[in-house]
Amino acid sequence: MLKSIALIMLIGMSTGWVCRKVKLPGLLGMLFTGIILGPYVLNMLDSSILLVSADIRKIALVIILTRAGLTLNLEDLKKVGRPAFLMCFVPATFEMIGMIILAPRLLDVSLIEAAVIGAVVAAVSPAVVVPEMIKIMEDGYGTKQGIPQLILAGASVDDVYVIVMFTAFTSLAQGSNVSVMSLVNIPVSIIFGIIIGIIIGKALAVVWRKVHIRDTVKAAIFLSVALLLVDIEASLNTPITFASLISVMFIGIALKKDRPEVAFRLSQKYNKMWVWAEVMLFVLVGATVDIGYVAYAGVSSIVIIIGALIFRMAGVALCMAGTKLKLKERAFCMLAYTPKATVQAAIGGVPLSMGLACGNTVLTVAVLAIIITAPLGAFAIDMTYRKLLKKS
Repeated sequence: MLKSIALIMLIGMSTGWVCRKVKLPGLLGMLFTGIILGPYVLNMLDSSILLVSADIRKIALVIILTRAGLTLNLEDLKKVGRPAFLMCFVPATFEMIGMIILAPRLLDVSLIEAAVIGAVVAAVSPAVVVPEMIKIMEDGYGTKQGIPQLILAGASVDDVYVIVMFTAFTSLAQGSNVSVMSLVNIPVSIIFGIIIGIIIGKALAVVWRKVHIRDTVKAAIFLSVALLLVDIEASLNTPITFASLISVMFIGIALKKDRPEVAFRLSQKYNKMWVWAEVMLFVLVGATVDIGYVAYAGVSSIVIIIGALIFRMAGVALCMAGTKLKLKERAFCMLAYTPKATVQAAIGGVPLSMGLACGNTVLTVAVLAIIITAPLGAFAIDMTYRKLLKKS
């Protein structure tokens, strides 16, 4: 495993640096490093690190969402209001509808199989979107209008909604009934996640006001609490749960509100953590991509991904309706909400392991969605935000 970690860090950082030098997103180099080093090409990564790959990716996701929470201002989210709420589920719903319309015609699958494909593809990737939005906020573009804030918040909640829908659709595909409670769990888990995060954030603010400890120790405590929340959510077997990743983000938001100076210093610590976490995340996402499935994809799979993205963009446009945003700012929101990676890597192979007839098709489309949208979406964000957004 030690050699694998060394290869991931050295080659991943090098390819990321090369991509940035030629004005491409660094994650592009990291993704392709994972694909090349992974089990489907050179097979140079130890099986032990691949076994814990999902956990390592989850840790990296916790780090970037914590960093996002420490950066976000609760008042900014309140100002954004309705569009931020709609971005949590409308674009994903539009994309699933688009897949249900297109997939039976182009991929020769049933409506319920098309819904399963749609649920896998519909999730936006917080791993791609969140760090990009943090960078834009730090550069001061679109912050007065709340554009990066609403995209950041929406991308964090979008996954919760999509994963619940995926569970419902796979149950139907297996001939089971969908529990009403599982659908009720979508808003309830999000609300519980927000409440738990705010309570813990305020508690930490009180403790750290009275007990003086080093910022490095505070960062370690914060990360440990966040990982415990993720583990507790995963171990719950109750009908109603809570969204732990949203809790993680709201711990940071609450801490920033009560102790902004502490939140700022912790944010700097998490910036340093993200240097290695980003490399591990995207290289290991790339390692999950079986490039062999691309050979079976065909033009129809590419067309269907592009078609579904058009539906997603229409959903984003609907969320922006009635706002004071200019046309070019709305166009940026549509582009910024397209990248996919982490969720597709996590659940793309599940239908195949469940023995569903559409399993190979789902995995193929998921792999293609990562390869096409993650680099292109990140590239579109990097290349357009200075032109389409106003610097505050």
